[in-house]
Amino acid sequence: MKSFSVSSKNIVKNWYYIDATGKILGRLSSVISHYLRGKHKEIYTPHIDVGDYIIVLNASKISVTGKKIKQKLYHWHTGHIGGLKTIKFSEMIKKNPEKIIEKSVYGMLPKGPLGRKIFKKLKVYRGSVHNHYSQKPILLTI
Repeated sequence: MKSFSVSSKNIVKNWYYIDATGKILGRLSSVISHYLRGKHKEIYTPHIDVGDYIIVLNASKISVTGKKIKQKLYHWHTGHIGGLKTIKFSEMIKKNPEKIIEKSVYGMLPKGPLGRKIFKKLKVYRGSVHNHYSQKPILLTI
């Protein structure tokens, strides 16, 4: 009996889209990372990218629980001395809501070259319009 090993010929990558309206950030991000990684497939292999493409629509309508709207902070550094920058969730949702979902999902993916490759399959849009109609994405209900 031979062991089954996944190759690029065996991998079929589908396109899914998710409407983020009213969804909780952490729960949505964990489902997205699950599908990006390919853990929902029976051919899942940890060291190979077998996941699907995910399109997230209405990122500006995402919700969070508790006091995170006022208290959650996002930090980054400019690279210059004293260049630590901070922004609140309430400001970030107005300014760049796509970045909120991207940062959340990126933290749930593996670190290194494989994680960066998987992350490129995530497409996040502020509104309900996207430019991936030719891929015929399937609605993913959560």
